[in-house]
Amino acid sequence: MPRVDADLKLDFKDVLLRPKRSSLKSRSEVDLMRTFTFRNSKQTYTGIPIIVANMDTVGTFEMAVVMAKHAMFTAIHKHYSLEEWKLFAASHPECLEAGNVVTGEMVEELILSGADIIKVGIGPGSVCTTRVKTGVGYPQLSAVIECADSAHGLKGHIISDGGCSCPGDVAKAFGAGADFVMLGGMFAGHDQCAGEIMEKNGKKVKLFYGMSSDTAMRKYAGGVAEYRASEGRTVEVPYRGDVELTILDILGGLRSTCTYVGAAKLKELSRRTTFIRVTQQHSQVFS
Repeated sequence: MPRVDADLKLDFKDVLLRPKRSSLKSRSEVDLMRTFTFRNSKQTYTGIPIIVANMDTVGTFEMAVVMAKHAMFTAIHKHYSLEEWKLFAASHPECLEAGNVVTGEMVEELILSGADIIKVGIGPGSVCTTRVKTGVGYPQLSAVIECADSAHGLKGHIISDGGCSCPGDVAKAFGAGADFVMLGGMFAGHDQCAGEIMEKNGKKVKLFYGMSSDTAMRKYAGGVAEYRASEGRTVEVPYRGDVELTILDILGGLRSTCTYVGAAKLKELSRRTTFIRVTQQHSQVFS
């Protein structure tokens, strides 16, 4: 018989972080750097744990160069040739990543099978249509909370993958217990992204698409196989220039979050987080 889980599950849009007493005098005092030693590979990573998604439009060598300047890294897409890789030296920890999953039991199974980091998220991405095509998914905030609890009990780590549309969502993902946050759409449309700048209706745009979209599968697999459906969309995003300003906006928002809740270090954010349920995120007067 089918089973209905009636427990409330929440997404980033359903909550805000409650501010708390803080002794921080300036946002500049907040330390966003983290150091992780991975359970199975024993490798160590130090940096700001924000990752550009491994999508061919954003997970580029050019993006990796800029991200590295800010101690962040890029999950470079798999479609570069061996010759292209030879011309580019990567700066990444050697660890085993697995996913995507949304349940604690699958997190535990993957970690016990040898994975260091588990990607959490099914369907929350801005160009993902999995939930529409398959009916499968899990609200991202609840998925992160539950999966982080399972991972940390085994000294494993998780990546919150998808669902962030603004710096506040990135902060909520870290507050929910994510060790890393992976972003795709928030980094789309920049100079460092693949693809040409096009002009539509007098505005400059660039293409952004999911890696299970018709566009991606035509590009790399000759089309969508008969036994499956496309689970991604293709969109035109406004051209946004250099990614540097977007990086600073995300990091600035994250430092502000830590200041509001009294977390001097990013690693303290989840311990200082209390979520409150809301019906509206912000005023819609000038939207």
